[in-house]
Amino acid sequence: MLNKKVLAVVIAGALGISGCSSSDDNSVKTVEVDLRIMETSDIHANIMDYNYYSGQTDKTIGLARTAALIHEAREEVTNSVLVDNGDLLQGSPMGDYIAHEFKSTNQLTDTHPAYKAMNTLNYEVGNIGNHEFNYGLDFLDQATAESNFPYISANVYCEVDDCFREVKAGEPLFEPYIIKEQLVVDNNGDEHTIKIGYIGFVPPQIKIWDKQNLDGKVVARGIVESAERYVPQMKAEGADVIVAIPHSGIGSSENPSDMSAENATWALTTVDGIDAIMFGHSHSVFPSSQFADVANVDIEKGTINGVAAVMPGRWGDNLGVVDLTLVQEDGAWAVTNSLSKARPIFIKATDTTEEFSVEPDANIHAMVELEHTATLEYVNAPIGKSSTDMYSFLSLVQDDPTVQIVSNAQIDAVAEAASKIDALKNIPVLSASAPFKAGGRHSTTSDADSYVQVPAGDLTYKNAADLYLYPNTMVAVKVTGAEVKDWLECSANQFNQINPNSTEAQSLINWDTHRTYNYDVIDGVSYKIDVTQPTKFDGDCVVVNPDANRIVDLSYTDADGVVFTDDELASKEFIIASNNYRAFGGKFAGTGAEFVVMELPDTNREALAQYISEESEANGEVDPSADNNWDFVTIDTPTKLDIRFETQDSETADKFVEDYQVRPMTKRTDLTDEFGFAIYNIDLQQ
Repeated sequence: MLNKKVLAVVIAGALGISGCSSSDDNSVKTVEVDLRIMETSDIHANIMDYNYYSGQTDKTIGLARTAALIHEAREEVTNSVLVDNGDLLQGSPMGDYIAHEFKSTNQLTDTHPAYKAMNTLNYEVGNIGNHEFNYGLDFLDQATAESNFPYISANVYCEVDDCFREVKAGEPLFEPYIIKEQLVVDNNGDEHTIKIGYIGFVPPQIKIWDKQNLDGKVVARGIVESAERYVPQMKAEGADVIVAIPHSGIGSSENPSDMSAENATWALTTVDGIDAIMFGHSHSVFPSSQFADVANVDIEKGTINGVAAVMPGRWGDNLGVVDLTLVQEDGAWAVTNSLSKARPIFIKATDTTEEFSVEPDANIHAMVELEHTATLEYVNAPIGKSSTDMYSFLSLVQDDPTVQIVSNAQIDAVAEAASKIDALKNIPVLSASAPFKAGGRHSTTSDADSYVQVPAGDLTYKNAADLYLYPNTMVAVKVTGAEVKDWLECSANQFNQINPNSTEAQSLINWDTHRTYNYDVIDGVSYKIDVTQPTKFDGDCVVVNPDANRIVDLSYTDADGVVFTDDELASKEFIIASNNYRAFGGKFAGTGAEFVVMELPDTNREALAQYISEESEANGEVDPSADNNWDFVTIDTPTKLDIRFETQDSETADKFVEDYQVRPMTKRTDLTDEFGFAIYNIDLQQ
């Protein structure tokens, strides 16, 4: 249901009601204010416009370049405010370096570089994202203490006294909302003070994702229920305009009342009283054609259920801008019109347009110069040597070295730890790993650069960070073979169903409803995926076709060469090495707290770096070659199929595909991809 304010505006528009004054000389002039709200989100510690993995300036990322758009957008209007939507402190090697320094002393010795930069940009408020909790509450406390703008979070509370600063049990970590007085100038040149209320939210799944940091310390409540609690209070306290800042994706229009939803922005637009929503978390751009088919979305105006909304991508690649028109009637302000846009810092050249990019803010470069230099030293420290290239260009269509080396490291670490526990030492250890950089969301031009690129030869810590993007911790679960199969069945939702009788072009990769970081490959078993069959699970591992069977020829071979299949495999116990997000997530079969049997203190990335070092010391180099434990089922049909997939369009990718393709692959030089990806045909018939 649309909220009452939006419904009133819609009805007014339909009846032709206008805010313009009449021609009567004694009429009162309409008081109208144009207010611009700007948003950054999901910066992920990409302060510099620099790719630490390639060692080059990167025009497609970085708050240093977003800042140029902020300055430009401010100069265009009279009234503006700027907010940040979190996932700020983690995600780049600079963020890793700061956290690494903190870990040794439990103390930040200087202002976090994110705030050195942001404190120059006049933010009004910041919201906490889920990745702010990755390094623990002490780190969050010390880092945010140096911001010169306040933080809000309406759905995270202390579970015990003094869990954070001096917050008592039952009280919120940060203020749930803030109402700030904003001086504005109207269309007549007169000044007014309006009260803007800001309210922030984070996915309640933080309790699962960062269990090791938050268990027994905080409680996370639903986003919508928290909005329904606080938004009326904000109105009662005089907020003229309410801006919601959910670190939450758009979510579903089919079940907006789901109190535990991770992505709840669509549902928030049904909460009466919210005038604009500055959202994030899912690294997409709104408004864009990606959301054209979502119910009650207007991608031309940038509204959801009539409420202005924007989501500015990730890593600083866009600035979110919402322009509101406010009209004062009987002493109260009402939103009568809006326009939302995401402004990119970079647009790739096409056949008809030239490349566009903004210049970086030199002041931000200067502010974080010391941390930038220290990060370069940190990531370039040697850890070993690789015998072959590790590129993720084909990680969605065949077994892959960038996933293989992570699996090898996880199995090595968990098997060693399990060998010391009597109840676990005789259980086979498998590994679940996903490609973290495999084309992003296939929704922006910068996604085409989101691939692991680690050439053969000497390896440094930046290569380990490129191979394993997140600071997850090592966690293992105990499962049965039946749960292994269902885990893989959900993972296989990564692929669209292929019609074996169609000559039409068919896209293999399901970019729309399955994230690539949820495409788990389970090493230690062998299997094939039949993409002519329907998927058993959707992207959230909810059963949609109970009798579907994409995973075939699943088998496990023990150290003595005994092969386990079918019922014998289904009943066999396994340990799966994974990470805290996956193991505690409860999404895939065999995950959730009840399945967890081991929590290691190290991050997966640290385990990977240690594995590389040990293998290099013992053998001169590490061998990450894919063992090809999985493949597609060959499609037996007389029909000539046109099956396509996307990957990076570069000479490096071309050569890698040519050298390492398991099945025949042909680049389509006659086709272009809207986001700059190359399009390949893959032959699944031989």
